[in-house]
Amino acid sequence: MGLSWIDTHCHLDAPEFDRDRADVMARAQAAGVSTLVVPAVMPSTFGPARDAAHACGGAYALGTHPLYVHQASSDPLRALAEALTTWQDDPRLVAVGEIGLDHWVPELQDAASLALQESLYAGQLDIAQRLGLPVILHVRRSADALLKHLRRLQAMGRPVAGGIAHAFNGSEQQALAFVDLGFKLGFGGAMTFDRALQIRRLAQSLPAEAIVLETDAPDIPPHWLYQTAQARAQGARSRNEPAELPRIAQTLADLRGWSLDETAQRTRANALAALPRLARILSPGGT
Repeated sequence: MGLSWIDTHCHLDAPEFDRDRADVMARAQAAGVSTLVVPAVMPSTFGPARDAAHACGGAYALGTHPLYVHQASSDPLRALAEALTTWQDDPRLVAVGEIGLDHWVPELQDAASLALQESLYAGQLDIAQRLGLPVILHVRRSADALLKHLRRLQAMGRPVAGGIAHAFNGSEQQALAFVDLGFKLGFGGAMTFDRALQIRRLAQSLPAEAIVLETDAPDIPPHWLYQTAQARAQGARSRNEPAELPRIAQTLADLRGWSLDETAQRTRANALAALPRLARILSPGGT
């Protein structure tokens, strides 16, 4: 039996895959990427994310991404609570996400947008905590603010059930703070760039039990798919796919001094620890 990988973050429902989604899923399976976790980004994508997860035999998460705070429904917290209730018995529903804060995109840094981001993040954390669900976090120049709310709930005796800090690129101190709160850290295509020194140092030095693998497909392409802005403007493609995960994993293996088999086993175990409900959809021979 070949290696079996879990892509803990893949937007399989994204429009970029509309023309060839079945082929994308087939390539992932052929590459040994047996399980995809599909996070929604706002209420209008809850259904498509669920449909994509069912189509690929994977899992999904529900939440409103900070980049979509102005595009979400008038009451995204209510929409989330209702969807989680409706699909609570679906074994493929494994987390609340993708939620978080973005302190990098210029259009979202005005006072009103920052306040809306924080209010929505805090509200979604509360819902996840009440339901005992882990969370998948968007972390972009926002680690300290995200940790503040996680620590607030912990201090109240209502800790969140861990989860994944997706595409982590903060400091080692921030990384270990997430780990102390029961989180795993997601590493993907950015790790493959030689110039991504901080990300590569973290991938190399963090506790082995803290790391999960992801593609964030169709985004964050690895270096072998990257196209410059000029090339993209001329029509060059740089779409990432879940089938790239084993090659991304080879970078982690090289950084850690692990075999590819050990990398698959460790990151798979870590994904199951971060998202315990994944175990319900994995075949007995695949765990």
